[in-house]
Amino acid sequence: MRCAIVHYHELALKGRNRDYFEDQLVQNIRLALKDLGITHVENLRSRIRVLPPAATSNETIRQRLSRVCGIANFSLANSVTLDLANPNFDALSAAVIEELRTMSFSTFRVTAKRADKRLPLTSMDAERIVGAAIHEQMGKAVSLKTPDVTVYLEMLSRDVYFSTEKNPGPGGMPVGVSGKVTCLISGGIDSPVAAYRMIKRGCRAFFVHFSGRPLVSRASEEKVRDLVQLLTAYQYESRLAVIPFGEIQREIVLNTPAPFRVVLYRRMMLRIAEELARKESCWGLVTGDSLGQVASQTPENLSVVEEATALPLLRPLIGMDKLEITDEARRLGTYDTSIEEDQDCCKLFTPPHPSTKTRLDVLQKIERNLDVPGLVKQGVDNAELSAFQFPI
Repeated sequence: MRCAIVHYHELALKGRNRDYFEDQLVQNIRLALKDLGITHVENLRSRIRVLPPAATSNETIRQRLSRVCGIANFSLANSVTLDLANPNFDALSAAVIEELRTMSFSTFRVTAKRADKRLPLTSMDAERIVGAAIHEQMGKAVSLKTPDVTVYLEMLSRDVYFSTEKNPGPGGMPVGVSGKVTCLISGGIDSPVAAYRMIKRGCRAFFVHFSGRPLVSRASEEKVRDLVQLLTAYQYESRLAVIPFGEIQREIVLNTPAPFRVVLYRRMMLRIAEELARKESCWGLVTGDSLGQVASQTPENLSVVEEATALPLLRPLIGMDKLEITDEARRLGTYDTSIEEDQDCCKLFTPPHPSTKTRLDVLQKIERNLDVPGLVKQGVDNAELSAFQFPI
């Protein structure tokens, strides 16, 4: 019987809440595979078994499970049933050898885990018996340190599952166990990575994008839609609010000194995002800030910007440098989209010498020249909402 055996690590440490986290992971696996006709997803306690239809390719299963947050690793396996009273490993050894004959290798090792302690043979017994059979019938050498092939055995109740691969998952927590957050997303490299990091910690992301429209084209909006669709593969359903921000920026430019524009833009964005977050029952705001990366991300400016919202402001990339963020964007698959040319609203009317050590009292005096509540209402009222799903 072909199946996928899923492992998780962090969930096993959740004590009394463990069942809740495991149930959420099982539900998310079903969502990730629902269009493939896979309905049998069973919690075997410390492992999850997925039974795919014969028509579903291994590669498709790999692609889907590799994006389910909460999965530490998984194997695509076959199984052999054992008699608990008198376990005979001949059938298991024969099945393993039959699979190995389709592969080219010189050295191997066998590693086993016994989840059901009722089996009289230990994990080491299984490794020794199956390993000896492979060596004798195939003439292959054992290498415990650097084998060409590793045979993995999972001894669960009456069934033993065997495979020759172990695929990594994202790790982290199942999406949905940590509430909902609002992620400010631009068309750049950083913010999609920040959103992913919160999704990986079990949050559902509601996305907000500030467009320079009507002063610029919709190029950044199209990029963001592509990025949100990519991220939806990790959380299955997403909502995006696009805020036409150009006229609000124009008001800021006409009524405030140039060096403070970028910080004022960001404070206004947080206020608008906070209103939308409360409507969406989100408990926090997420940005892609990285300390010292640009003028608006100096310690002083970060503090001044954060003061504009009463919700917790989360910055999952704050201690990462650009190279680290870029590497993660490549792994995530958002990098190629993020580097496409667009017209970012934050680049509109950018002053040649922006303030890098803005004082809150100075900024609050400047903001008296703006109708802050009116501009926030304008942004919220003009929000354009879209919904995304995975699988499409």
